[in-house]
Amino acid sequence: MMTFTRFAASALIVATLAACSSAPVHFHTLVPPATAAVASSAPFAIDVLAVGVPPQVDQPSMVLRSGSSSVSVLDGERWASPLGDEIRSALAADLSSRLGTHDIHGLPRAKDAKVVAVQVDVRRFDSELGGNATLEASWSVRSGEQSANCASRVVEPAGGSYDTLVDAHQRAISQLADQIATASRSLAAGQPGTCR
Repeated sequence: MMTFTRFAASALIVATLAACSSAPVHFHTLVPPATAAVASSAPFAIDVLAVGVPPQVDQPSMVLRSGSSSVSVLDGERWASPLGDEIRSALAADLSSRLGTHDIHGLPRAKDAKVVAVQVDVRRFDSELGGNATLEASWSVRSGEQSANCASRVVEPAGGSYDTLVDAHQRAISQLADQIATASRSLAAGQPGTCR
């Protein structure tokens, strides 16, 4: 009887500890894997400024949209850094790769340095598991006295897992970077920046 009581007490302690343990937390990043630099380099640097994001998704946990008005906050699926920083870092990496230049945000610069400032304000960042990743943003590029103000909407199929959803957001940011890179090249060449 004593052995059974000890066994039962041990089993109860193990069950209690198992109940108290939480599910593992997974961290995700929007920053794409490093790629080889392009052969030609741009004769200017970029300054990707802080990115604004909607307050509904501006939190460490991923926020999923379902239906027309429901959202779910996923405590077990989190961003590796604040969402605005994730998007800024991803854009900086994509633009640096496409343009063959580097992001000098926060670094000192020479007075005569040619720099294109990039400002992005995300208006919509929807994540639908099994649906789409939607990115809507207003953005501008500025070099000296010239600037271009644009807006973009990118929708990518998200797949059925959190990893494929994050991949879809990476692709959406990559498409946004393509548009910003085109406008940046035009502006740096002294031509009007074009939105596409």
